[in-house]
Amino acid sequence: MIETEARTLLRGASLRVTRPRVAVLSAVHEAPHSDVSTLLALVRTRIGAVSTQAVYDVLKTLVDAGLARRIDLPNSPARYEGQSRDDHRHVVCRTCGTIADVDVPQGSPRLDAPQDHGFAVDHVEVTYWGLCPGCRTDRGRRDLESVHASFHTEEQDNF
Repeated sequence: MIETEARTLLRGASLRVTRPRVAVLSAVHEAPHSDVSTLLALVRTRIGAVSTQAVYDVLKTLVDAGLARRIDLPNSPARYEGQSRDDHRHVVCRTCGTIADVDVPQGSPRLDAPQDHGFAVDHVEVTYWGLCPGCRTDRGRRDLESVHASFHTEEQDNF
């Protein structure tokens, strides 16, 4: 995202346009699914010195304004992405934590809470979990090495 677009989005959300806000919003769009430390490094390459707290504050402001989305996953730091108007979910690798977007097919049924206990449900999170291609390849290699190791151990036991 170029800075001009970031400025336009900030103004459209009635937010003051500041260098940290422009830099953080641009970084969130440039590196979706990033944690704060990754975003902090990107922001510092853009504008130089900025505190970690300032980046956290800007992220909260962007999320509250609907310009960014916070992704909370178990056993993982919060991740952030630019808010898009498409309806997508995420697929997460159980091994390395890689996150990718998954499009929701048109006309997919809306997920309603079977028992809402009186809540007015306004949002449902669906996350798909599995192994990314790289981790599947690594696991296949480790499994193959394990088979070879056990085969050689059995050979030695037979002598």
